[in-house]
Amino acid sequence: MNELIGRVFNFEKTVFPSSSELYGTLTRDGQSPKALMISCADSRIVPEEIMQARPGDLFVCRNAGNIVPPYASMLGGVSATVEYAVAALGVRDIIVCGHTDCGAMKALAYPEGLEAMPNVAAWLKHGSAAQTVVDSCQGHLEGDDRIRAMIYENVIAQLSNLRTHPSVARAMASGEMSLHGWVVDIHQGQVLGLDGQTGQFTTLRENTPLPVAVPAQARYQMAEAAE
Repeated sequence: MNELIGRVFNFEKTVFPSSSELYGTLTRDGQSPKALMISCADSRIVPEEIMQARPGDLFVCRNAGNIVPPYASMLGGVSATVEYAVAALGVRDIIVCGHTDCGAMKALAYPEGLEAMPNVAAWLKHGSAAQTVVDSCQGHLEGDDRIRAMIYENVIAQLSNLRTHPSVARAMASGEMSLHGWVVDIHQGQVLGLDGQTGQFTTLRENTPLPVAVPAQARYQMAEAAE
């Protein structure tokens, strides 16, 4: 803990002065983040570091398992964060970001021991779709392979839940919102993104198109084209 406190002092003495102009702008003009990232609370995953984000770039919501409860089932911190980011801050890209070796997915796959953590057990039920899909469609997988498959499926499931939120649904219908599904491979230092057209996760690379789970596209334009 003393080491962490020492870093706070370093922020005041070194980091803040070197970025004083940026902080001054953010104080004067307010925030206008480029994206909302919903990521796992795992201490090994730092969204700002992964995206090399500066203060003001990224609006972040972290929780166990990078979960987004369906809108009507649990109106709480995640729902409020999503609504504020979209309706108040005008965020037009949302990233649901999972990661390898996820403890939440391990607990969902093998719930022994959750009896002492009833809140955790209840929270992880919002990821049960991932478990069902893997067990039904990839029932041959066991151990680490099963957990890894659940990590990817959980990102897909949470993107579906995200679309039940009215603010997101409105922005998507207007063609103002893109959704992204990422998995950080903490063993390889790579980020994989969901390609909505193929349903596959591919590694993000420079000079190649960014895989997008659900690209921005106004539905009324689709209707006009059909006519």
